[in-house]
Amino acid sequence: MFPQITPVTRNIIILNVIFFVVTFLLPNLNLKALLAGYFPLSPNFQSWQIITHMFMHGSVMHIVFNMLTLYSFGPVLEQVLGQKKFIILYFAAGLGGFLLYNLWNYYEVSQLTNFLNNQDFDIHQVYKTINYNYIEYYPNFSNNENINDAAQQLFGILRTPMVGASGAIFGIIAAFSTLFPDAKLMFMFIPFPIKAKYLTPVIIVISLFLGVGQFSGDNIAHFAHLGGALIGFLYIWNWKKYRDRIQ
Repeated sequence: MFPQITPVTRNIIILNVIFFVVTFLLPNLNLKALLAGYFPLSPNFQSWQIITHMFMHGSVMHIVFNMLTLYSFGPVLEQVLGQKKFIILYFAAGLGGFLLYNLWNYYEVSQLTNFLNNQDFDIHQVYKTINYNYIEYYPNFSNNENINDAAQQLFGILRTPMVGASGAIFGIIAAFSTLFPDAKLMFMFIPFPIKAKYLTPVIIVISLFLGVGQFSGDNIAHFAHLGGALIGFLYIWNWKKYRDRIQ
């Protein structure tokens, strides 16, 4: 199927495609609710989601972008690092993305919880409303606009899962850029090649800006991108340091 692709990269792509197709063809299984990565304090969180969220994607464009990026950078890294270290890099970056994304969520949940408690609002109202059955609207929790807005924000964090391999993918990009800083890369919407050592920092700064900004309508887990990129950089930095020491 992929005659020129390395084994681990090929198998990761195949697994992602299988998960996506099964989720799409068998919606009654509600796999996204069970396997996506919920905030650890959410009633919907399960321990296996720390790994399984990396194989769930929200749309065709989401999985196509992630898998094309993995197809572009994965084989080179797999050949340089070897299969075992490449697997460690991929999943460590995905876990790093999950961790940083939820550390930010924890900060927001703490702020919202403190505010609601100070307003004598029973936050159990929010937790009781959380369930696996996705609803398009956010319930009204109070006639007080400020309290209701805060409760709905809390509901959104607890109810909205994280999906996708983007943390792992950004780790792969950062690892490639660290190993091959002068490699020229093409990126969407940029009509000319840019060296990896310039392009990757720009992507990271943009992700940080969008993550902190929390702009309306933006449902991308930007802190997952940052967490994955950080792990990718640190992993390759440590690998190069160890390699140079034994040479």
